[in-house]
Amino acid sequence: MPVASQDAITQVRIADNLFNRARGGMMSAPNDALAVILGGGRGQRLYPLTMDRSKPAVPIAGKYRLIDIPISNCINSGVFRVFVLTQFNSVSLHRHITNTYKFDSFHTGWVEVLAAEQTLKSDDWYQGTADAVRKQLGEIQATGAEHVLILAGDHLYRMDYAAMLDYHVTKGADITVAVQPVAKGEVTRFGILKRHFDGRIVAFVEKPQESEVQARMVSRDDPERPFLGSMGIYVFKTRTLVNLLIDHPDFDDFGSDVIPYSIGKMPIVGFDFDGYWRDIGTVRSFFDTNLALTLPNAPFNFYDAKSPIYTHSRFLPCSSITDSHLKDVMLSEGCVIEQAEITHSIIGLRSQIGAGTCIKDSIIMGADYYERGTPEGGLVLGIGQNCYIEGAILDKNVRIGDGVKIKPFPRGTDLNRGNWVVQDGIIVIPNQAKIPPGTVIGPDE
Repeated sequence: MPVASQDAITQVRIADNLFNRARGGMMSAPNDALAVILGGGRGQRLYPLTMDRSKPAVPIAGKYRLIDIPISNCINSGVFRVFVLTQFNSVSLHRHITNTYKFDSFHTGWVEVLAAEQTLKSDDWYQGTADAVRKQLGEIQATGAEHVLILAGDHLYRMDYAAMLDYHVTKGADITVAVQPVAKGEVTRFGILKRHFDGRIVAFVEKPQESEVQARMVSRDDPERPFLGSMGIYVFKTRTLVNLLIDHPDFDDFGSDVIPYSIGKMPIVGFDFDGYWRDIGTVRSFFDTNLALTLPNAPFNFYDAKSPIYTHSRFLPCSSITDSHLKDVMLSEGCVIEQAEITHSIIGLRSQIGAGTCIKDSIIMGADYYERGTPEGGLVLGIGQNCYIEGAILDKNVRIGDGVKIKPFPRGTDLNRGNWVVQDGIIVIPNQAKIPPGTVIGPDE
């Protein structure tokens, strides 16, 4: 019986998922599939959140990390063999995966990290998504999987990969691309695919700008969302993947090289997905996506009885809240909040918030540990008393002195002041940063 981690309830849910699939007559594609999750590059657009961690290791929604999304989707879909390809700032990602995703001795599934490495054949780092997979083809082929599911490690969505694999097998496709409806106003932001009525993809254009080109790429009878955009999620027949990457060593990326080349040369189809999906590639998208989760009718729910999102099991106490007012707040475990006012914000694990502090429209990532005693310099871990914080992201383990004022800058503002950074108007206090008492950060500083 497959199990996902240390939690017995999780084991029951996974068993139920597999039982329900068996009753529904699903094909065996998930059992024949291997998932390969791309750990991402330098993550420069998410700096400074990626200053000392990879993109998939960035915390989200208070207690999770981005990598939890695709791994949880795999587990819930019955895909229990998972490789995570990593390269930059990968220590925290490795630690999280190792501590979280443990299968028991009677189960053949695993979640395994494959780090970039120098070999006798190559001394280069990964040059792109396709090149990363190419450099691990030996490990992929050794699994004997008939199909390879290629996933990104920095998207937020809930998806049944078993349905996509079933569609892939039923269609007899060499490649299947997950596609999502795209509105007219967003067509220039996506790789747009033209799909035939039978599901075959017949054309691809990357971020089309010209109206004539856009008109040729319409795939849906929907005036509001007439286009189909690639989600960067692919299923390959393993032999097709191997042949493409070996025969074309100059193909570095799936989206810009492999997929466009393959159209018209082999069976390639589009699998429809019309649920919530966000590519969290910038500080602004990270900020907006997180804060949307705090609203009463949030577009994405981290808990679903059939498809929950898993993360590291922690043994933390309940959060303690004294004489405070909280509205539209996602509050994680182990926090201590005293006489504070918090609105439309996310409060991460082990957050310490002093009396008289006001927090609005902000992401507080919390801390990795509890501090004992008074540190040198007197700045305690967390947020001090009588602070005002608005429109900001406070990374883990920051120290904010008493009376600090933080207010957002206009959109489009980019600054780097060392112990604080502004990206598109959003103030980011990096991991481990110290902000002295009385500091004022904002457009009127």
